[in-house]
Amino acid sequence: MIVEDVKKICVIGAGNMGHQIAVCAALAGYQVNCTDISQDMLNKAEGFARTYLPQRVAKGKLTKDQADQAMANLRFTQNLEEAAGDADFIIEAAVEKIAIKRQLFTALDEIAPSHAVLATNSSYIVSSKIADVTKRPDKVCNMHFFNPALVMKLVEVVQGPHTSAETAQITMGLCKKMRKIGILIQKEIYGFVVNRILTAINREALFLTDIGVASPEEIDIAVTNALGHPLGPFRLMDLTGIDLAYYKAMERYQETRDPQDKPSPLVVEKFTKGEWGKKTKKGFYSYE
Repeated sequence: MIVEDVKKICVIGAGNMGHQIAVCAALAGYQVNCTDISQDMLNKAEGFARTYLPQRVAKGKLTKDQADQAMANLRFTQNLEEAAGDADFIIEAAVEKIAIKRQLFTALDEIAPSHAVLATNSSYIVSSKIADVTKRPDKVCNMHFFNPALVMKLVEVVQGPHTSAETAQITMGLCKKMRKIGILIQKEIYGFVVNRILTAINREALFLTDIGVASPEEIDIAVTNALGHPLGPFRLMDLTGIDLAYYKAMERYQETRDPQDKPSPLVVEKFTKGEWGKKTKKGFYSYE
């Protein structure tokens, strides 16, 4: 298979990442099925698309025909078999829990056509921890988009030891067709490239706050004004989700048992309170 053979894409997960990836693919001309176990999430995802696309037309970024075609390319369904049964390429964007991903890939391997590539959007979990539940490990890889997927250009494509060169090239080609900048990471490593750098920054920022050196606001001001970052680490965690930061840290700690990998006390506090950032209207900042 080559990238030109990809006509239908299935996106698993209708959350913030999933529904934006689905719209990206639809705008690139693909027939897209977006699926989720939650009908409420699917309703919100469809509502987002119906609002976002006309807004782009109003701003002169899309023509009405382009927006209408993208909307016509999108379908939202709770039925995994319908969503993935005829897909050429599947992008899983479910919660960052390895047990759930392994369960999903087991099901997808049975449902999807034998030629279909199974990609995970996971930002930390390498695909070799998932590929072994399938009969097509050569067609499994990481395809990691960044949040917000409709805005951020970079996509990390990770070629694990099980991933074929063909799969890696198809995935890189798909990035290009979706108007993204793909980088090929030829060796699996926890956190890939961008998040290894970002994790080091976040860990230090949280440490400085936990020991009372400076507030989240002051650290964000320092990072944006001295280092030139568009967002400080705390504002960025609010955007990507403090719940995601908690889950990622817990997954890592359960694997390594290294106390340094535990989530920060401040992240635990925010997670426990349900203050997960922008999605809950409150995190390190208030969004009421």
